Amino acid sequence: MPRPDRVRLVVLFGGQSAEHEVSCVSAYHVLRAAGEERYDLEAIGITREGDWVRAEDAIAALHRGARELPASTTGTGRLEATGTAVEPLPAVTPTMGDDVPLVVLPLLHGPRGEDGTVQGMLELAGVPFVGAGVLGSALCMDKLKAKDVLAAHRLPQLPWLGLRDTEAGDVTRLVADAGLRYPLFVKPANLGSSVGVSRAIDETALRESAALAATYDEWIVIEESAHGREIEVAVLGNATPRASVPGEIVPTHEFYDYEDKYLDGAAELVIPAELPPGVTEEIQRLAVEAFTTLRCDGMARVDFFYEEHDRGVLINEVNTIPGFTPISMYPKLWAASGLPYGQLIDELIELALERHERRGRFSTKR
Repeated sequence: MPRPDRVRLVVLFGGQSAEHEVSCVSAYHVLRAAGEERYDLEAIGITREGDWVRAEDAIAALHRGARELPASTTGTGRLEATGTAVEPLPAVTPTMGDDVPLVVLPLLHGPRGEDGTVQGMLELAGVPFVGAGVLGSALCMDKLKAKDVLAAHRLPQLPWLGLRDTEAGDVTRLVADAGLRYPLFVKPANLGSSVGVSRAIDETALRESAALAATYDEWIVIEESAHGREIEVAVLGNATPRASVPGEIVPTHEFYDYEDKYLDGAAELVIPAELPPGVTEEIQRLAVEAFTTLRCDGMARVDFFYEEHDRGVLINEVNTIPGFTPISMYPKLWAASGLPYGQLIDELIELALERHERRGRFSTKR
């Protein structure tokens, strides 16, 4: 479809999840990088209490120049979900007589943002938005259902078990019945950024880990540890997605946890990952296959384990709204693949408009 000369871009950030702060960092850097020569930029925050606000300080700074965006009181680059209260639908829908196309870029990590809820609202409002639709968002957010779908398509994964928070007290028996081998990773099914994730080496640690995960979500994932390397691939596109070069994460902690990702920043990111050519091609193929199998659109980051001398390439999970912080893998992988940060944003906006236009062609008549 023809590329519009100008777009009203609404960056939606914050949200009611444990990943609220990560979202604020992502929004800060997207607003700084989006070209003002092409975009009418707006920032809409969702507070931890669920209120929608217009981030007026950020908007005022944008008029003076993106480099003047305010930083948080801690001195780190992130927006604050504060400002004048607004109603959700008017904040993300075109105004009467507006001839500039509007696109919403949700940077809402975790529940009530990445799980299809906001996407459903935008679909009902008829607004183009970046990323997967309702089904793809919901599937990828729920790690257990995503694993079920990937397994049905015979895509390689680690052995796992899913249980409800009401079953957490019986977790040791359920794990034994399933034949899972320690050490195990225990995580909330509907969260990201390694929040609530822990490693259990025995039954005592398993019970503690399950109790922790149950404080974040109703559903819990328990899976065997991988004895290999952590590889990530960025996928971009709609009907014909493509994969970036793979990157490798070398954590400094026991595993790639929240502190290693966002606070310490000490984890080493090796881009491109040093892999045999055949393995690189297999990982890229599986990344695109997982993307299409889970009904993704626009963007996703597909995470893998690579056990060179054991089980080979294994899919870990698919993230439909990957982080856009300066140390996030998704933009780094595309930069290493020849697509710089600003151009990546441009392509995501074009993909959102293309998807919206394509879906608008379907008949609603009998």
